[in-house]
Parts: sequence; C-alpha cells; structure tokens
Amino acid sequence: MSLKVFLELVEIKAKTASVLPFLIGLCFSWYNYGSLNIGYVIIYFIAMFIFNMAVDMLDNYNDYHKATDVHDYKEKTNIIGRENLDDKLVLKWMTVMIVVSAIMGIMLATKVGWPLLWMGMFCYFVGIFYSSGPKPLSSLPLGEVFSGFTMGFMISLICVYLNTYETFTWNWATIGAIAIISLPNTLWIANLMLANNLCDLDEDEKNNRFTLVHYIKRDGAKKLFVTLNILAFLAIIVAVLMGVAPWTMLLTLAIVPFVVKETKKLMAVQIKSQTFICAVKILAIGSFVQVVTFAVGMFN
Repeated sequence: MSLKVFLELVEIKAKTASVLPFLIGLCFSWYNYGSLNIGYVIIYFIAMFIFNMAVDMLDNYNDYHKATDVHDYKEKTNIIGRENLDDKLVLKWMTVMIVVSAIMGIMLATKVGWPLLWMGMFCYFVGIFYSSGPKPLSSLPLGEVFSGFTMGFMISLICVYLNTYETFTWNWATIGAIAIISLPNTLWIANLMLANNLCDLDEDEKNNRFTLVHYIKRDGAKKLFVTLNILAFLAIIVAVLMGVAPWTMLLTLAIVPFVVKETKKLMAVQIKSQTFICAVKILAIGSFVQVVTFAVGMFN
C-alpha cells in the first residue's frame, strides 16, 4: 500500500473536522482559564488523530463490505476495491490504530480523572458504530447529529477538560460556554455530513442507507444546510456577547459572502465530484478563521 493510497484510505483531507475543534478548545482554555497542560493535550491530539484515521478507514471498510451488487460502487468507487487492497490488512491496520489510541486515552484518564474515560468511551462508541453493526449511525437520520456533536463539541470539551481538570466544574454554565464556542464547528461538521448525504442520496438508497436526506428530501436538506450556516454565525456573535471569546472573533463574519457563494453552488448542483467540496471549504475556512480570530484576540 503506497502512502498516497493510505492517506486516501484514512481520508486525510477531512482531518480539518477534528484538528480545528481541538484548537478551539485550546484557545478557550487559555482565554477563560489561563491554563494549558501541553504534555497532556499533545498525547490527546495524537490519540485523537490516530483514532480519527482508524474510524475513516473503518467507514471505507464497512462501505466496501456492505455495498450491494446493483451498481459498481464496490469495484470502482470504494478505495479498497478500486486499489485492490487486501481487506484483511486494512482490518489489521485499523484494529492496531484503535487499540493504540485507546491505550493512550486510558493512560491519560489515570492522570486526569475518570471523566475523561467516560467521554472517551462515548466518542469510541460513536466512532466505531458510526458505520458498523446492523444499523450504523451513518445510515440513519442521526448521522449529522452524532458526527457534529462528537467531533464538534466533544473534541473541544475533552481538550478544555485536559487543560483545566484540576479546577474544571461540571455545571451548566461551563458546559454551556463550551457548547456555544464549539457550536460553529458542530454545525459545519453536521453540514459536511448533510452535504455528503445530499450528493450520495441515490447511491445510498441503492445500498439500503436511509439517511436524513431520504426522509426530509432534497429541498428540506437544502433548507437545513442554509439554516445551520446561519446558526453557526449567530453562535459566534453570542459567544462574544457572553464574554467567552474575544471581540476579534467577530471578524469571522467577514467570510459570510464566501459561505453564501459556496452554499449557492451546492444548492444548485448536488454532485459529489463537483460540489461536495463546497461544504468542505465552508468547514475548513470557517473553522480556521474562527481559530485565528480567537487567537489574535487573546494577545490584544
């Protein structure tokens, strides 16, 4: 297996969805608590990144084995079939990666407390059963909820907890503050899944995958995509008004025209090879600018 094929197998281009929520958690921790536990968060980042790669590998593995014979997805679309990869080797790789990341997480939990273990177990449950089992989460009208919540909110929450575990308070005010700062990522990640399901609607139905788009139809999904983008920017405003983020984060609103332009492209045509990238760009640019404008405000 070449490096190029491996990176496609683990969907390295999609790692923005996990890295930027992690960075938002770092910014929030320093701005609101003045606390960073660099050693712990580096271990967490490595474990998170390895597990995220393993999950995307698992998604491709399960999609390959669950593909029906009514079309050529298995042979021409899925990377395992297209590149003639040994599926047993793929299974070994992702098993090792999941075990290694889990061991790193357990080691961290022994240092910072068992809340990390419970949060990690939830993330592992969602990651593994997102595409596994008789009724994978991704094939249900819940994929957007679980992907957005787990990657957008939980990654940031765990990051904040690791940086502040000695003083972290489990109350509605703390959780609410982290929720509002992570909400843009949560919604943009959910929109990434929504856009994916919009583009794959016909193919998903052939593979007996009945996602949210199947139930609310294309028009409903388009309206939801626009609504979530609007809510993402409103969350940024609310976070500043609440005082959990610096005023500079309002500069993220400058990308509204870009988001509108990319959204219009996706609304016009839902073809994976042509317009799915629009949702990827919105997530990548939106999250990146939010992190940068947050970070700039911390040094003013």
